Amino acid sequence: MRDFSARLATAEEIANWDKHVLANPGGGNVLQSASFAEVKSHHGWNPVYLAFTGPDYVTYTLAIEKKVPALGSLWYLIKGPDVAAPEDVPLVVNALTRFIKETRRKVFAIKVEPDIVDSEEVQALFTGAGFIKTFNLQPNDSTALLDTTPDEEQLLKNLSSRGRNAVRRAIREGADVRRVEPTEENMRTMYRLMAHIEDRSAARLRSYEYYHRFWSNFVAAGQGRFYFAFEDGEPTVGAFVIAYGNKGTYKDGGSKPRRSQYGDSHLVQWTAITELKKECGIVQYDFCGTPPSNQLKDKSHPHHGLGLFKTSFSKTVTDFVGCYDFVVDPVRYRIWNTIGERVARQIYWRRHQQPFY
Repeated sequence: MRDFSARLATAEEIANWDKHVLANPGGGNVLQSASFAEVKSHHGWNPVYLAFTGPDYVTYTLAIEKKVPALGSLWYLIKGPDVAAPEDVPLVVNALTRFIKETRRKVFAIKVEPDIVDSEEVQALFTGAGFIKTFNLQPNDSTALLDTTPDEEQLLKNLSSRGRNAVRRAIREGADVRRVEPTEENMRTMYRLMAHIEDRSAARLRSYEYYHRFWSNFVAAGQGRFYFAFEDGEPTVGAFVIAYGNKGTYKDGGSKPRRSQYGDSHLVQWTAITELKKECGIVQYDFCGTPPSNQLKDKSHPHHGLGLFKTSFSKTVTDFVGCYDFVVDPVRYRIWNTIGERVARQIYWRRHQQPFY
C-alpha cells in the first residue's frame, strides 16, 4: 500500500530550497520558491518548509502559516503539493495531518492548491478523500500555457494569427522594446504602469513595498527581469517575468492606455519569451491568469480583456483544480468557515489595506 511520511525540512535542505523544489515531480512552482517564502514572511505569513517521503520519491513543499487568534493556525500549501499523480495528494495530506497531531501543532485546516489539471475524476477523488472545495486564490488557477520547445520560427507560427500579426507588425514598425535594469526608478515606473491595467484598480494593488521586495528577491536570485516598451523615450508597457527552473512566468504587467504603437505589448511578451528560452532554457511559459476556459467569451468577466490578450499567444486555457481545504479540527474549522475567515480578512484589510492571502 502506498503511503507517505512528513517531516520538517532540515537546515541544509532549507538553505538549498530551490534545488529541492525544482527536483519535484512537476518541476516546481515559483510560488513554492525560497524568494516567495521570504516575501510572505514579511506580510503576515510564517513559512514552513516540509518534506514528504513516499515509496518512489521525495517531494518538498512550502506551507505558509497564518495564525488566527483563538482558533490556531491555517496551513496553506500554496501551489502544492507537487506530486507525481493526483492520487498522491490525499496521501501527502494524510501524512501531514499525522505529523501535525503527533507534534501537537494547533493547525485547524490545511489548504492545498496542486498544479493538477481539473477534471470530474480529480474532483471526485478529492471530495471522496474528505477535501472541501473552496474559492480559488491564485490568478493562474486558470491560465494560458505556451509550449516554448519549438524553434523560434515555429514558435511564432504556433501563435494565433492575431498574436503573430501583432508581433510581426511591432517588429516591422520598429517598436522600442528592451530589457531594463532593476533600478528603483524602473520599479516605481513598473508599479505605476500596473495601476492602468484594465481589470485592476490602484486600490486593489498590493503595496509598492510588497512588489519591491518580490521583484528584488527574484532578481537577486537570478530568476526575475523587467521588460519595457517605450514611446518617445517614455515607458508605456511593462512586464516582470520569472524563469524558475525550466518554466517561465509572466508575473506582473501594466500599460498606459491609448498608445499609438500597435503590438507593443505583444512584442514585450515575445521578447521575454524568446530571451528566457535562449538564456534560461524554459520549456513552458505561463501567462499567469485568464478567465476559466468555460468563461472566456463572457465579456462581463473581470479578466476578459486579459484573457483575449493572453490567448492570442496560447489558444487554449488550462484549468487547474484550485483550492481545497482539508479539516484537521472540525470544531475550529466550522468557526473559521462560517465567520472566522470573513472577519479575519476584513480586519487584515482595515489594518493593512492589503489582501489577506
